[in-house]
Amino acid sequence: MGDWSGYIGLMLDGARVTVELTVLGCALALPVAFAAGLGRLSRFWAVRALALAYIEFFRGTSIFVQLFWAYFVLPLIGFELTPLQAGVLALGLNVGAYGAEVVRSAVQSIGREQHEACVALNLTRWQGLRHVLLPQAFVVMIPTFGNNAIELLKATSVVSLISLTDLTFQAQVVRSQTGSTAIPFLTVLVIYFALASMISFGMKTLERRMTRGLDGIRH
Repeated sequence: MGDWSGYIGLMLDGARVTVELTVLGCALALPVAFAAGLGRLSRFWAVRALALAYIEFFRGTSIFVQLFWAYFVLPLIGFELTPLQAGVLALGLNVGAYGAEVVRSAVQSIGREQHEACVALNLTRWQGLRHVLLPQAFVVMIPTFGNNAIELLKATSVVSLISLTDLTFQAQVVRSQTGSTAIPFLTVLVIYFALASMISFGMKTLERRMTRGLDGIRH
């Protein structure tokens, strides 16, 4: 691997791992965010307390420590994880805690008249949430969810600390083997920016489509 073509292959392999971490991390963060966010709105004190404890813990502690716990501490109590699994778990739970507050605030932002309409239609609490409130709230959530996804993408760089060969890890390998610092890390910057731009474009497209769909229903 004496030429730059081999090093480019390394960087692309790292980018693939970064994309995989981002997709799987978001796949975990999304349901966790909805579960904890709606848990904050529960009528039951125990559910609200549990959701709040999760949110405050993962927002109030370092992602580095959470990652080390997932990879180094959980095996001590019988939960052996691969570096990829540990990375997905730490990233998903961390970003899910921030997403939970997005869910809670979006649902609470829906006008009181919508809640009253659910009562007038004799909908149960779950039916009103599912068919009336959440579709409207989801449109409000999308921009911040996009920001959260980009934050998760950037946070994937921490997995290099547990020797997972993501984009940042491979950039370090290329730097050590070539003696060049500027080129590999400039490449990393460009790839991260391109991936973040793709997420942003995708979320904006989804927001426009969801908004048009809701407008069609309202009219």
